[in-house]
Parts: sequence; structure tokens; C-alpha cells
Amino acid sequence: MTKADLIDEVSRLAELTRKDSEVIVETIFDSIVRSLRVGDKIEIRGFGSFRTRQRKPRVGRNPKTGDRVEVPAKKIPFFKPSKELKDLVNTGAGEMAGTPAPPAQ
Repeated sequence: MTKADLIDEVSRLAELTRKDSEVIVETIFDSIVRSLRVGDKIEIRGFGSFRTRQRKPRVGRNPKTGDRVEVPAKKIPFFKPSKELKDLVNTGAGEMAGTPAPPAQ
């Protein structure tokens, strides 16, 4: 699913214009990015949590030339899914949409 698909889905389910749906989706993403930039943790119950992790500086290699390259320390975004999300993914998406999941074998 792309961001455009997500916007279309919000528009369809919430019965909003595509432009209003785009504003909503962009606002959510911008809020998440702003919070991560200042080091806050975002927790969405039943979905998961976003946070940043610090990576240490290291020595890498240029795959083309084999030269050593200093890779600086940096923060990376990290997503940890909730138990509920993991269970929903593993039991099948059909249950979420109101249709029964295929029988387990």
C-alpha cells in the first residue's frame, strides 16, 4: 500500500474528499516525524510504538572499490509492533474486515 492508496482508503471509509483525507494523512505522518526528531516516543495502543535508536559510528566498506569509509553515528527510526497487531497479521486480515479467515490446516 502506498501513501496515495492510504489517502484513497481514508477518503472512502470516512466519506471525505480526497484533499481532506490527504491533509489528515500528512498531518499524522508529520506529527510522527516531529516527535521522533525531538526524541519522543510515539505509542499507538493496539498498533505499535515508534522511537529512535542511536547507532554508533563504525567503519564500513565501499562495495565498489573496497575502500574503508567512516560511517558517523546517527539516529534511526524504529517501529515495534504491538502484540495485537502481530496477532492480527498472523491470524489473517480477513477477520478484521468482517469476513472469516480461511480454516487452519
